[in-house]
Amino acid sequence: MIYRYKPEVLEQLATHGVIRKPTTPPTTARAVVNDIYRYELRLLRDRYLIGEFSKQAYYDKVVEVRNRYPVMGMLTRYWTLEE
Repeated sequence: MIYRYKPEVLEQLATHGVIRKPTTPPTTARAVVNDIYRYELRLLRDRYLIGEFSKQAYYDKVVEVRNRYPVMGMLTRYWTLEE
């Protein structure tokens, strides 16, 4: 099956280094982005735990990471164009 992604979704995927093929299902692309997102959050947590920054700074950094991944807030059925 061929998937036609919305331009804004393609842009967000590319921002995170995710280059999909026309046959890549949105659920697969989302799983890749989710792995990257979770990796970033784990790095932040580890940095917080070794005392690199305060709890408030940690919260602020988590919000920053979340804001860099707006595609994670979209249901995958809205990632593609209507046929």
